[in-house]
Order: sequence, then C-alpha cells, then structure tokens
Amino acid sequence: MALLDSAPLDVLDAYRTCEFATLGRDGTPLTWPTAVRRRPDGTLLLSTSLAFAQKALNIRRDGRVALLFSDPTGSGLENPPQIFVGGHAECPDEIMTGPQGAEDYWRMLFERQPHSRSYVTAPMRLVMDWYYLRLLITVTPQQVVVRSPLPLSGTPAAPPGELVGAAQLARFPTAVLAARDASGAPVLARTRPVPTGEGFAVDVPADCPATEGPAALLVHRHDERLNHMHNALVRGELRAAGTGWVLVPAKVVEPMGSGRVSDAVSVLRSTRQATDRYLRRRGLPRPRVRWAQFRALAQDARRS
Repeated sequence: MALLDSAPLDVLDAYRTCEFATLGRDGTPLTWPTAVRRRPDGTLLLSTSLAFAQKALNIRRDGRVALLFSDPTGSGLENPPQIFVGGHAECPDEIMTGPQGAEDYWRMLFERQPHSRSYVTAPMRLVMDWYYLRLLITVTPQQVVVRSPLPLSGTPAAPPGELVGAAQLARFPTAVLAARDASGAPVLARTRPVPTGEGFAVDVPADCPATEGPAALLVHRHDERLNHMHNALVRGELRAAGTGWVLVPAKVVEPMGSGRVSDAVSVLRSTRQATDRYLRRRGLPRPRVRWAQFRALAQDARRS
C-alpha cells in the first residue's frame, strides 16, 4: 500500500491543479499552481517547461517539496477536502521533446485544457514550441494530510491598502500560505489573509507546523477549462504575532503579468528568451519538438 492511498484518491485525481512548493536558494518556499498526474506506483508526476525551469533547479539543489490540492475549480466536486502532500522530488536534466513516458499526463492536459490543443497546430508551433520542451518532476510522498475545505467563495477581507501585495491579494477571498517547518521543509495551507499595520494576518491550521522565516502567499485562478489563468506570489517573512501569525510582505512576483493585453506579447518573448538561456548555459542546440506525437494525443483527447 502506497502512502498516498491514505488520501481520498478520487478527490485528488479530480483536482485540476495543485499548489506546488519548492525551496529557493534563500530558503523561501516558492509556490505556483501546476497540473499533476498520479502514477500507479504512488508517485506524482509534474512537469515544467524550460522557460520556467526554476522549479527544476530548486529541486536539484534541495528535493524537499510540498503540494496542496485546495482549489476544486473544474473538478465537478463541491466542497471537497483539501489534501496536503509533503515529499521528495527528483528532476533529471533530460529535456523531453515528446510525450514519451508521460503519455497519460499529456492526455490529461489535452482533455482538461481544450484550448491547449491548438498549440500543436501549424500556425501556433512557431511561437509555442517552448511550451513542449519539458523537464519531468517525480514526487515521492512522505506525508499526507487531509483537511476540511476552506470555501473559495466570498469577498476579500479588506480593500487594497498600502502594503506590498495588497492589491493582488484583495482580488481573492483566500490565498495559500507557503512556509517552512522546523526542519526547513516546505509546508502549505490555504488561509484568509487580513491586512494589518505590519502585514497580513493569517490563520495556520494545527496540522501545519509552520515556523518563523521566509514565506509567501500565493493567489491564483483558472476557469473550468484551465483557461484565463492568473497568479501572483507575495514573498516576505512569516512572524509570530501573539497567538497568531503575520506575513510581512517584501515583493510581488507575477510571471504572467497583471492581465493587460500587452502582457501576452511580453510573456511570449520572455519565455522564448528563458528557454534559449537554459539551453545556452548547457551548450545545447534547440531540440526539435515531436509535434506528430503531441498532435496524436491532442486528437485522442478531442475524440474522448
């Protein structure tokens, strides 16, 4: 029996995304939404494009990771439990140019994200090849915690103020706190940030052993078909405040921009540049994407 079997697997499989935390060079748990596929052996498969390879670089330096399944948008489930998974990840420096070894993962993406099928068509290949140059991440679970749901509906606790990140957090009723436990491993918990004079007050569940130190608050959204995505990470420091906790913000990271039309062009340019930079630092030519294999999986998804 795999450790993951202690979780409600039908619920875990239904989640379209999870929040995934790796440890940055300075120890900050950097957290972003991502798609996950559970494997029969009890491990979890994720991937990252070369354009967003920081997750891979973090894992190669420190394999401790955390995942939280807490946003059920698109799953068809009403108020499902949250599932926290702590574990160890591996990410070989092998660039995947086709779906080989991860066919079920890509089939899942094409089924759940219909608009991504257009990326394999001739008109889009010139600008989207970076998306298919991937690094595979395998997570071996070492801890599983099932929590009661924290409804995502409602209104933010307060309008945006002068705090760093206040404008981003004010658009969401909840956020995911990423912190570290006493050993330095990442932990995650969905919470409702409340602006204070010092920072954002956050409730931390009893089964989340967060400690003071580098931390962050992630907000993200997508629609039922994994489209119209937006995410922002408010980085800072978690401090004890009486009987509670406060995240003191320092900076905001919005890798996909703030939603302006011009952001799309900027993102495409930066992703291609980041891909080229990853390859150049390793002295590698740009690989050819195996379009026919991806197209076959996209067509299978369209028929299902």
